[in-house]
Amino acid sequence: MATNMEREHRRRGSTLRMLMWGGAACLLLLPAVAMRFTTDVVWTARDFITFGAMLLVACGTYELAFRMTGNTAYRAGVGLAVLGAFLTVWFNLAVGVIGDEHNPANLMFGGVLAVGIVGALLARFQPQGMMRALMATAIAQAVVGVVTLFIP
Repeated sequence: MATNMEREHRRRGSTLRMLMWGGAACLLLLPAVAMRFTTDVVWTARDFITFGAMLLVACGTYELAFRMTGNTAYRAGVGLAVLGAFLTVWFNLAVGVIGDEHNPANLMFGGVLAVGIVGALLARFQPQGMMRALMATAIAQAVVGVVTLFIP
């Protein structure tokens, strides 16, 4: 039988997940609303599909991690990693980090994400292995930063 504390913890987690999914839906609707009031925002169906897929993957990944563990620190770490990956992809697609969004050097950030994903899979999502995977990802990110110094 679940104790009151366990029920409260589950309820709090449920509220957090509802806020996450609701926030993702609001983010997806935001450009549509902005397009009604300004000509500065011009999104196509492809933009909405891409952004929706990104939100689905990010929220789905966090949802999976949330269900895998009850450890708050682990959930927070996964949340930060997912947020970082999401923002990296979003920035690269929107304006590009190196030059503009069409600069092929921006593809190096895909390698950074690949290091993180492969590291997490090799670590089987265990905390010690995840720490190493995130360290490897941080090193890959730093290497990209150094390499960009030498790109004309």
